[in-house]
Amino acid sequence: MTNPEADISEEPGTERLAAAVRAAEQALIEFEIAVETFRVEVENFSRLHHQRLGPMYARLDELEARIAEAVAARTGDAEDLRRAREARALVQPLPGVEELFGGWMDDQGLSPEASAMLTERPVSPPKRVRPSEEARRAYRDLVRKAHPDLALDEADRLRREAFIVRVNAAYGDGNAALLAELAGEWAAGPVPGQRRASRSEELYARLEWLAERKELLSAVAAELEASAIGAMIKMAPEDPDGLLAEISDGLLAQIAEREAHLAELLGAGG
Repeated sequence: MTNPEADISEEPGTERLAAAVRAAEQALIEFEIAVETFRVEVENFSRLHHQRLGPMYARLDELEARIAEAVAARTGDAEDLRRAREARALVQPLPGVEELFGGWMDDQGLSPEASAMLTERPVSPPKRVRPSEEARRAYRDLVRKAHPDLALDEADRLRREAFIVRVNAAYGDGNAALLAELAGEWAAGPVPGQRRASRSEELYARLEWLAERKELLSAVAAELEASAIGAMIKMAPEDPDGLLAEISDGLLAQIAEREAHLAELLGAGG
């Protein structure tokens, strides 16, 4: 891969173009860091949301089905019977569920998370909603240094891509200790060699590629922000745990109201 920082005295204006490329590369790296950070937050919050609130949603669905069935039993109305059947269908397990959840199964059967969601058994406490500030700083520093866009050649790009995969995995787990180890590993890696001189047309091509990459990342970011979980995080970016607690309180209130309504229907029916 050519280097915008190499000898660029061949053509007038190339130095300015190279500086623009360098600035665009750094801006893209920072944007990628921001998008990946938000993706990790969305993924972790989604897992946390499901583990904490999933049983409450399931309880509400069950209560709705029982209320609909109680109403249908009292009235015998065809429309009420239809509503009861539909409500019960929402809480009944789907046929072939093991095939549908095959991606969660290993040689020992269902994973603990999948088993818990299907049986409502408790699981271990979920991970933090977001990596620690220490992990975030370490991740940003590593990406800035090891990003594949800074590769010297194809071999260097492949090395960087493989390394960044490990960095992303450690960051997704919020593992600051592993990120520190990876930082040491990168610091002890091979010293980059001298890059070849680049031409203005190559720099223009590089800018075009960077623009296309930014457009792609913008689409990813927009999709994350438009998702239900992404929208929830943006409602309380500094306190997602507090948001979960607020939602939980609301669900508990709904459950209490539905349980009281069901008890009233069953009592009246008796």
